Amino acid sequence: MENKKELRNWLNAFNLSHPLVIAGPCSAETEEQVLNIAHQLKTTDTTAMRAGIWKPRTRPGNFEGVGALGLKWLQRAKKETGLMIATEVANTHHVDLALAHDVDIFWVGARTTVSPFIVQEIADALNGTDKIVLVKNPVNPDLALWLGAVERFYEAGIKNLGVIHRGFSTYEKTRYRNNPEWQIPIDLQNRFPDLPLILDPSHIAGRRDLIFELCQTALDLNYDGLMIETHCNPDKAWSDAAQQITPETLRIITEELRIRSTDGASVNFKKELQMLRTKIDILDQRLIDTLGERMKIADAIGFLKKENNVAILQRKRWNEILQRMTKEGEKNQLNEEFTLALFKAIHQESINHQKKVINP
Repeated sequence: MENKKELRNWLNAFNLSHPLVIAGPCSAETEEQVLNIAHQLKTTDTTAMRAGIWKPRTRPGNFEGVGALGLKWLQRAKKETGLMIATEVANTHHVDLALAHDVDIFWVGARTTVSPFIVQEIADALNGTDKIVLVKNPVNPDLALWLGAVERFYEAGIKNLGVIHRGFSTYEKTRYRNNPEWQIPIDLQNRFPDLPLILDPSHIAGRRDLIFELCQTALDLNYDGLMIETHCNPDKAWSDAAQQITPETLRIITEELRIRSTDGASVNFKKELQMLRTKIDILDQRLIDTLGERMKIADAIGFLKKENNVAILQRKRWNEILQRMTKEGEKNQLNEEFTLALFKAIHQESINHQKKVINP
C-alpha cells in the first residue's frame, strides 16, 4: 500500500478542532441504556457513538451481545442525536446487517485481524461502500499482519481507512490488560504517516484509572483520535465494567488533555520535542521492565547454583558477555566505555540478587 494523502480525507472532512472521539459502551445492553448514553455523549466532544452488538468472549458462558436487535437502538440514537454510529463486524453476516441499519463506522477486532481469510471476506462485503473502516491491531505484536489487513481493504476499493491501537496480549504480568508496545504504532506512523491512527485506551488499560495517561501519551505521539468505552453506569455494565467511564468523566478527560498546537516554528519545535521525549519515556519504561525481568532470571540462576553448590561468579561466561555486548554496542553506535559501564552495573546487580538467594 503506497503512502497516500487520500487516506486522511474522511478524517479531514470532519473539520474538527480536536482529536476524533469515538465513545460508547462496550456492549449495547438495552434500548434505554443506548439512548441514555447517546444523549449524554451529545454534550461532549464525541463525533461517533460506538457499541458492541456481537461480543465474542474469550470463554463461552459470558454475555455475548444482544445481536442485531441492538442495531435498531443505535439507529434510533443516531436519529435523535445526530451522532454517527460505529460497531464491530467479524463476518459478512455482520456487515450485511450493519449496512442495512446505516452504521457509519465499521471496526475489525483484534481477533479478526489475525485471519487474512476473514479480513478478505469482510473487505469484499464492503466493496463499493463509502463506509469508514478501522482495523484494530492483531492480538500479538505483528506490524506486518496489521498492515496486511489494511492493505486488503484498500485493494478492495475501500479508501476511508484507519487503524486502532488497542494493545497486545502478553504472558508477562504488566500494569496493563494489554501491553501497549508503543514502538509498533510508532513504526506504523513512520511508514504510513497519512494513515489515521486511533487509540483504544480502554482495552490497553483494562481499568479506568489509566485511561487519561494513555490518552495523553497518544496525543503526544500525534495520534488522530480516541475510542473510549463509556457507560452511563460503568460498575453495572454487562461486560468489561472495570475499563469503562461515565460520559461526564469523558468530558473531563477531553477537557484536561493537552493538545499541542502546530502553528508557528517555536510551537512546532515544542511539539516535536515533546513527541521525542514521550518516545524516550516509553523506551525508558521498557528498559526498566526488561532489567526487572533479567533480575528475576538471575534469581532463578541463584537458586539453581545453590542447589548444585556452584559459585556465583563464572568468569568465562562473564567475559563472553562483555565481548559480545561490546560488539553489539558498536553496531548500535554506543561508546565502548558506556557499554562496559552499563553491563558491569547490570552484572553487579545480578550478583547482588544471587547473593541474597544463596546467602539469605
